[in-house]
Amino acid sequence: IACTDYTIGYDTAMNTALEMIDKLRDTTQSHDRCSVVEVMGHHAGYIALNVGIATGAVAVLLPEIPFDFERDILERMRQTQVTGKKHFIIIVAEGVGVDVQELAKEIEAKTGVESRACILGHIQRGGSPTAKDRVLATRMGNYAVKLLMNNIGNRVVAAQKEDVVDYDIFEALNMKKTIDMNLYDIAHEVSI
Repeated sequence: IACTDYTIGYDTAMNTALEMIDKLRDTTQSHDRCSVVEVMGHHAGYIALNVGIATGAVAVLLPEIPFDFERDILERMRQTQVTGKKHFIIIVAEGVGVDVQELAKEIEAKTGVESRACILGHIQRGGSPTAKDRVLATRMGNYAVKLLMNNIGNRVVAAQKEDVVDYDIFEALNMKKTIDMNLYDIAHEVSI
């Protein structure tokens, strides 16, 4: 949602993905495998990017940025192997449009590293919300009710920095949000 710095449920989805990937890492590491993990993000790679950084993924594939299989996966795996690391996690946002099962097979065929795919999918949508999501939802709901009590409608309630704000619905729908390229660069710098 472009008009807001933060969308309710984002923290919960990231923490759920992080927990699942941390569990998957145990097997990945003990068997010297490559795990290709698909996370939510049909039109946006924010979850994939942040989870990729948090899990130390060797590669993160986002719908906003075209990827090259050789450069963005195989070469990064080779660079990581030079450091002595023998297990790899690759995070793929669902909107990248690749079949992660096929991607895992292709990685294994090209590298010889046993590779498995894991699609977290809608497991990220379930479960108990984090405290951050609960508090922000309460703040935003309270703000929306106050707008309505003052006969103010056609507004979108959003979070900007630490504040809850509102926008005209048509203004909000026309806003655009882009991926943080600095964060994307950091993901590549720290993952090898």
